[in-house]
Amino acid sequence: MEVTISNKLYFRQLKGYYFILPIVCVFVFLLISCSEKTRNAKTYLAEAEVALNEGNYPLAKLKIDSIKVLFPKSFDEINKGFELMQQIRMAENRRNITYCDSMLTVNYELLTNMLNGFTYVRDPQYQEFGDYVPKIYPLNTSFNQNGLRSAVSEKGQMYIESVLAGGSLRHNRIKVAIKDGSFAESLPVTTDGLNYRFSTLNTTYEIVRFSGNDDNGVAKFIYTFKESPITLSFIGNRTTTITLSETAKKAIARSFELSTLLLDIEKLKYEKGRSEALIKYLESKR
Repeated sequence: MEVTISNKLYFRQLKGYYFILPIVCVFVFLLISCSEKTRNAKTYLAEAEVALNEGNYPLAKLKIDSIKVLFPKSFDEINKGFELMQQIRMAENRRNITYCDSMLTVNYELLTNMLNGFTYVRDPQYQEFGDYVPKIYPLNTSFNQNGLRSAVSEKGQMYIESVLAGGSLRHNRIKVAIKDGSFAESLPVTTDGLNYRFSTLNTTYEIVRFSGNDDNGVAKFIYTFKESPITLSFIGNRTTTITLSETAKKAIARSFELSTLLLDIEKLKYEKGRSEALIKYLESKR
């Protein structure tokens, strides 16, 4: 009888052990898993710090973002990652300022040399900013022949003006083309002040200004094919076509180069100012 009772107790204890064992195993597994996750999250954070010190900012940000995705409950590492991300942004913007300063120094040297080929023109009564006119083809003497003239504003915007003397073509578009059939054609300009006509004792002049989107790639086309013969078509009530002069091609090519340089300078100035503002913002959040 005692043996039977002991056996029953033994089997009851054994059943209890088998019931508890899986729970204990799961608990131990979770402890090990959490410990492993914490260790890995710390590893990612350490790797992000190394990447930051090496100047590899994209990798540093990737490591920090990975902590939030892979280890969403590693709150300490996530918070430290946020603080480290602020340091990365500060470093990125400081590096951007250094780069902009370096490029601005180079570009201003190029600009000084390039401006030797231009005349600065500004009417203080009507213009806040002046224009750079190619000396090779100045605006005030460009009515002597039909063709194109160009200039560049201080902020880098280039424009082309078509000049057509005589007749009543009333053109509002131009087209430039080379022998193989490649061409660029402006958009029509109908705005008063950019498309106008006037008369002298001898003849009537039509002048249309193409800038921004209205240019539609005409200036770049002339710059690209400046060494090739280019035909110029004035398009209005009818079409008149001439050969674009070598002087006009050179003037427009130089204007295109100056415009590109000035726009690059403006972009660098903007990027530098943006980085400086972001640094001030980040410092205010400390």
